[in-house]
Amino acid sequence: MSDLSDVSPLSDVSRITQLPPLPERGAAPQGPPRPPPLAVPGDERGDGYSGGHGVLALPLGLLRTARPRQWVKNVLVAAAPAAAGEPLSRGAVAQLGLIFVLFTAASSAVYLVNDARDAEADRAHPVKCRRPVAAGQVPVPVAYAAGALLAVATTATAVVLCNDMTAALLSAYIAMQLAYCISLKHVLVIDLTVVTTGFLMRAMIGGVALGIPLSRWFLITAGFGALFMVGAKRYSEAVQMEGDGRTRALLSEYTTGYLRFVWQLAAGVAVLAYCLWAMESSGPPGAGLLPWRQLSMVPFILSILRYAVFADRGTAGAPEDVILGDRALAVIGVVWIAMYGLAVAQL
Repeated sequence: MSDLSDVSPLSDVSRITQLPPLPERGAAPQGPPRPPPLAVPGDERGDGYSGGHGVLALPLGLLRTARPRQWVKNVLVAAAPAAAGEPLSRGAVAQLGLIFVLFTAASSAVYLVNDARDAEADRAHPVKCRRPVAAGQVPVPVAYAAGALLAVATTATAVVLCNDMTAALLSAYIAMQLAYCISLKHVLVIDLTVVTTGFLMRAMIGGVALGIPLSRWFLITAGFGALFMVGAKRYSEAVQMEGDGRTRALLSEYTTGYLRFVWQLAAGVAVLAYCLWAMESSGPPGAGLLPWRQLSMVPFILSILRYAVFADRGTAGAPEDVILGDRALAVIGVVWIAMYGLAVAQL
């Protein structure tokens, strides 16, 4: 059995003095030093965000800023020739393809300038902060320069390759949309009018480029149909972000009741104008096995009613998202296109 006297007091003292020093009172214990953060390519803001890799970061950011998902709206350039119900030559089809590309370039130029101008405000928004310009992937001066070059190139190409009215209409679209980005989007009612007119210009420009007369019923249907979707989108934004200071300031000046009135009024006028257009005589008596043009009123009205479901719920965001995201609405649209195609072919 060991004897306590065998333990030397000096050895106890030496063991105590070898213990790690205690932290000072009120100081938190420190762990091992952390390595410096890794550099992220394309991270201009220093927060670790990057929308691309290396040299591809900037081109990919510019492409995202141009909103490829919204290019589908430019298919409306074929609306006027389709409404005329006349067969198109190869040259006319090629001209429509050119108009589609020019309108896509024009709208992309506007998106670039808009995001550059709103970069600071977008950084405070829960969703828009992910946009490439707001996130720092695309520098603001680069976005401005790319938008300006694209707008000038689009206008110059239209002057050279299109007729005078088409070039004037495209230039007017760019000027109007840039004015919207700068100031008009902050003016009550005018903001709705400008966005609606942009859709109407898309629908008109195909007929203008090909020299096709535009029916008054077509213009009324297209105009109020666009106002219906724009009003539904604004109403949905107001419902979803009501009381949220991060939304656009102008929405706080609209009431949800007023925006509901706008899209309901526009839906009613669009349906009435389409029905009056469909009831007009479209050919010689007895042409076609069935009155397809008149029957096309059914899917058209159903599409308005289906879209209104999302508007009433406050979930009618971007029109392309609503149309492409709802299978029933897509099927109704295909049926309407088929009926109208049979009416044009007089089958």
